[in-house]
Order: sequence, then structure tokens, then C-alpha cells
Amino acid sequence: MALHLSHAVSDGLRRTLTRTGGTLLAGFLLIQFATQAAVNTAVLGYLPSDVAGQFSANVGITLPVSGPVALALFCALLPLSAAFFAVVARALVQPFEELSALPADATRRLGRTTVRLLVGGIVVTVLIFLGTAFLVVPGLFFAVSFLFFVFTIAVEERGLVDGLKRSWALARGSRLKLFGIVVLAGVFGGFIGVIAPLFDLAGAPVAGDAVTIAASAVFFTPYYAIIASAYLQLRDDPTGHDSPEPVDASGTPRL
Repeated sequence: MALHLSHAVSDGLRRTLTRTGGTLLAGFLLIQFATQAAVNTAVLGYLPSDVAGQFSANVGITLPVSGPVALALFCALLPLSAAFFAVVARALVQPFEELSALPADATRRLGRTTVRLLVGGIVVTVLIFLGTAFLVVPGLFFAVSFLFFVFTIAVEERGLVDGLKRSWALARGSRLKLFGIVVLAGVFGGFIGVIAPLFDLAGAPVAGDAVTIAASAVFFTPYYAIIASAYLQLRDDPTGHDSPEPVDASGTPRL
């Protein structure tokens, strides 16, 4: 199937700079803030009191709750995050002219979709981890092949196995171009991995968490919009052959 990566990037950025893009950015910020704060608080809460006292100065954003409560909050955030990504996928594939608001059916069958995304996320993460641990290349291959699984499950409402197969099929023939999208996420991860410790060394872990959360939200909103645009191109290409002009994904009708 044909993929015009430059068009996916430009169309994805256009989708980000809409009211829907702004709403999703706010959602990313809230979920990442809550997750980071819950993790930090849970870690402190389960450390011995003397160790926690020494370690607290190096911990970033925390919540005024106990460790067990923070752990429960983190567990609750896992399905909430999966549900949010389902909404993200459904929102970003709307026709461009309808991106002034979230789609009315963004939460349709959300419970079932959330479970599938949770399980699928675990499966994909394990495959990527194992592939990377052995020879690196298999991990990258899996990351590229399952790049669209959130969209095939949330937008097309496929089952777990069928959704993974569908993502694999969509990526076929375009993996080299999609590899660039995966590498972009890896580069960003490396950037965050370098920046965050600098704030810790400067004695400003809270600022480090804040910068990391903000940077992640600003990055991942257009990142998923670009993936959404690439998904629309590949989903709606009936021929499987390169076309002379990019497919206008912004005008794609809803499923």
C-alpha cells in the first residue's frame, strides 16, 4: 500500500493545530501528570520511613495520599489511559473539517475497546521488548508492524487478534517509511532520558517532572496525529500501489 510520509506529517500537524488537537493535548497533560504523581507517591509510600525521608528530596511531583492509595490510583489510571487512547484514535481520524469538536461516538463501546487495548498494549510491549533484547532489529520490526493497532481496534472495532493482524497488513510494504516514525519516538525518548536527570542533579526534580510531562504531551499529540494520517492513507488505498499524488486523508469519510 502507498504511504506518502511527507503528507502524513503535514496533515498530522494540521490536525494537531485544531480544537480537537488542543483538547487531546490537555488530556495527555492530565493523564501524564496524574500517572507520574501516582508513581512517585507510591514509591515513597512503600519505602521504609528512614529511606523515604532521604529519598523524598529527589522525588518530583507527589500527591498528599498514602502509598496504597497512590498505587490504587495508578492501577485505575491504566484502563483510563487505554480508554483515552481509544478516544484519541477516533478523534484524529475525523475529516479535517470536523476537527472543531470530538466526535459524538468517541466513547462508543468504550469498555470492550479499553480491555482490548490494554491486553494488546501488553502483548505488543512484550514482543517489542523481547525482540529488542535479542537482536534489536526484531523489536523495531514489531514496533513498526503494530504501529496502527490502536486504530484498528478503536476505529475499526476489531478484536485483539484481528486488530493486530490488520495493523500488520497495513504496515506491509510501508515498513521502511513507518520506521522513520518509530525512530522519531525513540529519539524523543532519548532526549527525555537525558534532560530529566539534569533537573535532578540541579536539585529541581519537581521542575524536571513538569518539563518531562509538558514535553511529552507536546510531542505525542502531533505524533499520534501523524500516525492517524498515515493510517488513513493506508486504510483507504484500494490499489496497494503507489499513487502519483498523496491521498487527502483530511477528507476521508468516517467509518
